[in-house]
Amino acid sequence: MKYLIIGAGGTGGCIGAYLAKAGNDVTFIARGKHLQAIRENGLTVHSARIGNFTIDNAKACTMGEYDDVPDVIFVCVKYYSLEETGAFVNRIAKEDTLVIPILNVFGTGEVMQKYSPKCTVLDGCVYIFSMIEEPGVINQPTSIFKVYFGFRDNQNRTMESLAKIVEKDLKSSEIEAYLSDNIKRDTLQKFSFVSPMGAAGLYYHGVGSDFMVPGEKQNTFISLVEEIESLGHAMGIVFEEDITTVNMEILKGLTKDSTTSMQRDVEKGGPSEFDGLVHNVVRLAEKYNVEVPTYKKISKWGKSENII
Repeated sequence: MKYLIIGAGGTGGCIGAYLAKAGNDVTFIARGKHLQAIRENGLTVHSARIGNFTIDNAKACTMGEYDDVPDVIFVCVKYYSLEETGAFVNRIAKEDTLVIPILNVFGTGEVMQKYSPKCTVLDGCVYIFSMIEEPGVINQPTSIFKVYFGFRDNQNRTMESLAKIVEKDLKSSEIEAYLSDNIKRDTLQKFSFVSPMGAAGLYYHGVGSDFMVPGEKQNTFISLVEEIESLGHAMGIVFEEDITTVNMEILKGLTKDSTTSMQRDVEKGGPSEFDGLVHNVVRLAEKYNVEVPTYKKISKWGKSENII
C-alpha cells in the first residue's frame, strides 16, 4: 500500500518516518532545503518516543514531481496551504484514495473535501510536539504521539475497511492510533488545546512555562478553553472528560521553552494559521450564538497587529 505524506515537517515528517521505519511504502512531499537534505542524507528523527533513527533513501519530491497514485494521503500542511494542497490531491488521487488531513484547524476535512471531491476525505488530528530542527532532521523531544481520524456524520463509509488497515499500520509503527467513531468531538477536543495555546502564546509572546503557573497568562488560556467548550456544547458535542483538566495536564507535559507553530510562523513574518485558530472561532461563535469574549479580544488584537 502506498502512503503519501504531504508536508514533511514536525507532524508529517514523524508520521511518515515512523511508517517507513516499520517497512511501509512512503513518499514525502517537501520543498526547499529540507527536501534537498532528505534526498542527500535521508530523513532523521530525534525521537524521545522510540529513539533516534534515520530513513535512508527516503522517497521525497515536490508536488510537481510526484507522478504516482497513492492509496492513502496524510495531509500535514498549514491551513493557509489547504486550497493549493486540495487541488494537488484532486489531480493525483483516485476515487478509492483515502485522504486524512492532520491539521490544527477544526473542520478541515469538510473544507478539503470541497477541493478534492472525487475521493474520500476524513477528519483527523494529532497529539505530538515536534518540529524541523534543521533541514532533513525532525526533533520530537517528548514521547506523546497520538493520531485520531474518522468519518464525519452521514459520510459515506465505503472506505472503512481501508481506514482500519491504516489504523493497524500506524499502531504497528509505534504510533498510538484511533479510528474514531466521533471524530467531530475528538478534533474539537484537540482544537480546544492547540487553539487556546496558540492564541495565548502569541498574544503574550509566551513559552510553555508561562502557562504552567497560576496568573493572568494561565487564566487567559483556561478562559479560551472554556469558550471552546461552550461552543462545542452549542454544536451538540458532548465531551467525555473535563477538557480544562485534560488540557492542563497536556500543558504540564510540554517542555518549558516550547512555543507553538503559529508563534514561530508569525515571528518569521510569514503567513500563519491565525485566521483558522482565532478568527474562525469568533465566526463559529456568531453562527451558534455563543459568547467568546477572550477570543474576540485576541481576534481584535490580531487585526490591529496585522497578523495574517
